[in-house]
Amino acid sequence: MMSCFEDRLALLEAEHRALIERPNVPVYPGNGVFVRYKNPVVTAAHSPLFWRYDLDKKANPFLMERMGINAAFNSGAIKLNGKYCLVVRVEGADRKSFFAVAESPNGIDNFAFRDYPIELPQTDNPDVNVYDMRLTLHEDGWIYGVFCSERKDPAAPRGDTSSATASAGIVKTKDLTTWIRLPDLATKSPQQRNVVLHPEFVNGKYMLYTRPQDGFIETGSGGGICVGLADSMEKAVVADETLLDEKVYHTIKEVKNGAGAVPIKTARGWLHIAHGVRNTAAGLRYVVYAFVTDLADPTKLIATPGGYLIAPEGDERVGDVSNVAFINGAIAEDDGRLLLYYASADTRMHVAESTVDRLLDYCFNTPADPLTSQGSVKQRVEMIRKNLGR
Repeated sequence: MMSCFEDRLALLEAEHRALIERPNVPVYPGNGVFVRYKNPVVTAAHSPLFWRYDLDKKANPFLMERMGINAAFNSGAIKLNGKYCLVVRVEGADRKSFFAVAESPNGIDNFAFRDYPIELPQTDNPDVNVYDMRLTLHEDGWIYGVFCSERKDPAAPRGDTSSATASAGIVKTKDLTTWIRLPDLATKSPQQRNVVLHPEFVNGKYMLYTRPQDGFIETGSGGGICVGLADSMEKAVVADETLLDEKVYHTIKEVKNGAGAVPIKTARGWLHIAHGVRNTAAGLRYVVYAFVTDLADPTKLIATPGGYLIAPEGDERVGDVSNVAFINGAIAEDDGRLLLYYASADTRMHVAESTVDRLLDYCFNTPADPLTSQGSVKQRVEMIRKNLGR
């Protein structure tokens, strides 16, 4: 084993620099809807060495990793001051997740973390764990971060150290540096996950996409992605939740579904990139799917392409939680370029590139799920006959 502190540090620094500066390349031909990039854009290894190692030779003569990083995934995304910014869920070796900002000049490689992770302000009831922040630049001028705040279930039986509760925590910022903590979202649901703030006022109010659930893992009576209105984000209360996109038997969203990236405003409607979950013999399978809601009435579905948009492929299927593709961040640029930031296997971040026009074409011209095998075959036969001319 390498024993010289200076030599080991030089090797670590060289490897880390090579990782950060490694060019990313598209993987062609793709499927025509989007193009994946070869390398993950953010991983645990992207975290700064000074987050993991005590670089004081006297205190750490063997240059051991003192505080490990296990994973970097499920990032909110926003373009700010010309930089592509991800608020990454970083998970330490101790299982605690925290948020940190990683920035890139082009959105596909050279992502580097800011020197310090986010020191999240606390409410009167402190979080035990936090994760999966969505970033909404709202028309009121603030950037809101809505995330899952996890706490131990106070009603759990004595000795039960696994029961938890999930709430929608809320912060606001102007620069992703100074964060103001607001009270957690209040709804009638016992628990909330995957809550996203709509970027514009609806009838003069803040609209939120919620996912009611009865327990920490199971949605129970929660029927899918819902919408609700709040008078203010300073003390957000949603009195009523209306079902927008329901979970459906024997589909990609049979077990549960949830809002993903912040909806993107387009000429044809609000473009949504969400996640759906089904069960398999090997466990839950998470995929990314899309739909469109009406521009004037964002509570109305107008395009629901069947099947998934992104599913884990190859190495993406392997990690802490296998067979998972999950999204809570996307960046749409003025020229129509669309970057989808998705995580694989609760382990690392990837990017897929498309355009708004391509995704709209996909949403409006991909057949809806017919809900039966016979219906699915009929759709496919119709396309085959059109292609073969017979």
